[in-house]
Amino acid sequence: MAQPNKKGPIKTVDIFCSSCKTQLFKYRKGGKGALVKCFKERISQDFTKIPCICPSCERAFARPALIRGAPAYKMIGGKVTFK
Repeated sequence: MAQPNKKGPIKTVDIFCSSCKTQLFKYRKGGKGALVKCFKERISQDFTKIPCICPSCERAFARPALIRGAPAYKMIGGKVTFK
């Protein structure tokens, strides 16, 4: 399997918790589809204290996973939004 592109896209999106609207990440997302996974190497700013847990409402929004051999977060459906 091919590894994800290290450099990644230039465009960043802000990822928010869907229940309390707290900002979780600034992420270099490629494409215009839904946010299914976040590769850790593409996260430019991380506002969480505990991985995959929202800092204000303490809800889990993702699960750690290995995707194509790279560490990533698999998003739980409906728990995050992005702009």
